[in-house]
Amino acid sequence: MSIKTAKKKNPRGKRGMSGAFETSTRECAHDGCVENGQYRAPKSPDHLDEFLWFCKDHVREYNLKWNFFNGATEDEINAQADKDRVWERETKPFDKPSEEQRAWSRLGVDDPHQVLGGNATQNPGKSITGTRKLPPTERRAMDILEAKDHWTKAEVRKQYKLLIKVLHPDMNGGDRSQEEQLQEVVWAWEQIKESRNFK
Repeated sequence: MSIKTAKKKNPRGKRGMSGAFETSTRECAHDGCVENGQYRAPKSPDHLDEFLWFCKDHVREYNLKWNFFNGATEDEINAQADKDRVWERETKPFDKPSEEQRAWSRLGVDDPHQVLGGNATQNPGKSITGTRKLPPTERRAMDILEAKDHWTKAEVRKQYKLLIKVLHPDMNGGDRSQEEQLQEVVWAWEQIKESRNFK
């Protein structure tokens, strides 16, 4: 059923520019008044969708006297004001970590605002204690190269070159007994060379 046909079957009366329901046949709800009740006003703050019907003069009088907070305590008024301040949507408590806070903590940032503070220039892969959070392949590469956790890429490269000199057959009179270790060292340097976790 379309909206147009529903309105034809169930006419509610037309509202004029003044808000009057001109086709209304209700009597004014004011005691002793015999005029048509063409203007509606809410019955009470608890029943805002139930209406009393008044003539033009009496609806003005009713509206001037009507108070949404009539009979409410100061605490109830303050509670309503607090709800209205956030459009009656409850705020989330700060004690529970949000998804965003959990994401920041995975990067080693306890407070998301550290991004804008003094820690903004620090590598997010480093935790406060100075140990790097590295992927497993890079961690294994650091172990193979016997590199310290706080070293820069240049210092790791220097260690790589030292190990190459010790393990390479050309430096050891053609001795190929350490060739597997040499391949591991080369693999490890490839992992660190491509990494963004080092300066």
